Amino acid sequence: VQLQASGGGLVQAGDSLRLSCAASGLTFSDYGIGWFRQAPGQEREFVARIGRGRGVKTYADSVKGRFTMSRDNAGSTAYLQMSSLKPEDTAVYYCAAGGDYWSPAQVHKYAYWGQGTLVTVSS
Repeated sequence: VQLQASGGGLVQAGDSLRLSCAASGLTFSDYGIGWFRQAPGQEREFVARIGRGRGVKTYADSVKGRFTMSRDNAGSTAYLQMSSLKPEDTAVYYCAAGGDYWSPAQVHKYAYWGQGTLVTVSS
């Protein structure tokens, strides 16, 4: 199983960026997909999750209204559209497969993780 996160980069505050998470080696539609981020010296924190099936979305309060998750099951890819980016959004972003609706932020409930993509937002 591989999860490949991509799309990170250096942007200015207020800009938008779209991250992709391409999966292989698993039945993509059977898994919820979550995004987490980790800033230097901080713990990994939950950003968003999209469920399997109806694709119910859950967001951290810090990104609600600015970030949107989507998924393309045919292409085995999930996306995180980030808008109105702030310097505090700077982090390495990781995608993960698994989790559940009731506790989307629990890291140990995700079975597979990608390698991360760096997002840097300058002020």
